[in-house]
Amino acid sequence: MSKVWFITGTSKGFGRIWAEAALERGDRVVATARNAATLADLVDRYGDNVLALQLDVTDKAAVGASVKRAHEHFGRLDVVVNNAGYGLFGMVEEVSEEQARAQLETNLFGALWVTQAALPILREQGAGHIIQVSSIGGVNAFPMVGLYHASKWGLEGFSQSLAQEVAGFGIKVTLVEPTGFSTDWSGPSSAQAEQNPAYAEYREQVQAARKQRLGTPGDPNATGPAILKVVDAEEPPLRVFFGVGLLDQIKAEYGKRIETWEQWDDVAVAAHGLKETAE
Repeated sequence: MSKVWFITGTSKGFGRIWAEAALERGDRVVATARNAATLADLVDRYGDNVLALQLDVTDKAAVGASVKRAHEHFGRLDVVVNNAGYGLFGMVEEVSEEQARAQLETNLFGALWVTQAALPILREQGAGHIIQVSSIGGVNAFPMVGLYHASKWGLEGFSQSLAQEVAGFGIKVTLVEPTGFSTDWSGPSSAQAEQNPAYAEYREQVQAARKQRLGTPGDPNATGPAILKVVDAEEPPLRVFFGVGLLDQIKAEYGKRIETWEQWDDVAVAAHGLKETAE
C-alpha cells in the first residue's frame, strides 16, 4: 500500500529529497514550506499525489489547520516528518534572546506542535510513524552551536518519552541523527550571532576542528533510499544515524561519560543521603 506523508521544510534539503523519494515510488505527500511557491515544481511533476501547503511551524494554529487539511485531503496520515529547522552559530554568550527563542520555536516547538496535531489522527488509525529529524548534535555537543544543540537535545528527550507513550496505539517514533551533509544548513539557511572579539582565537580553533571532524560531507541524495528503509521497517529504530563515523564518535563520547560517572559515584551515593547498612 502507498503511504501518505506529511513533511515540513520541503522546499529543499532532506525534506525535498525525502518527498521526491516517496513520490517516485507512488506514495502521496503533503509538502509544506514557509513559501508555498517553492513547492510548485513538485506539484507540476507529481500532480494529485502532492498537496502543497504554506506553513510556518512556529504558528501553532496554522500547524493544526494544515494537519487537519492534510488528513481531510488524503484520508489518512502514515508518516509525519518533522524536518523544518535551521542552525544557529554563535558562542552561548553571543546568542541574543531573540535568536535563542527563534531557534527553539522552530527546531523544538515546531516539531512539538506538528506531533501533537498528528497524534489524534494516528491514534484513531491505530498506526503511524513519526520521524523527528534530529542530528549528531542531538546526542553530542560542540562549541559554537550551543542553542542548536539545546533544541535538538530537547527534541530527543520528548521524542524518547513519546515513543513509550504511543507504542500501545501502534505508533512508531524514529529520531534520524545525520552528520554533516552537502546541504545549506550551515550556509544560507543558518543564523549567525554577533561575534564577541574575546572568542576570536578560540573561534578559529573551533572552526578548524569542525572542518577536520566532518571530513567529506555526505551526499543528501543518498538519504532518500535510506529513509524509505526506515519507514518500511516492521520494527523501525528509535534512533538511527545517517552518515559515516558517527557510531565510533558516540561510543567514545559515552565512554567518557560513563568513566566520569564511575569516578564520581561515591559522591552520587553520598548525595542520596542514605547510609550503607552493614551486613
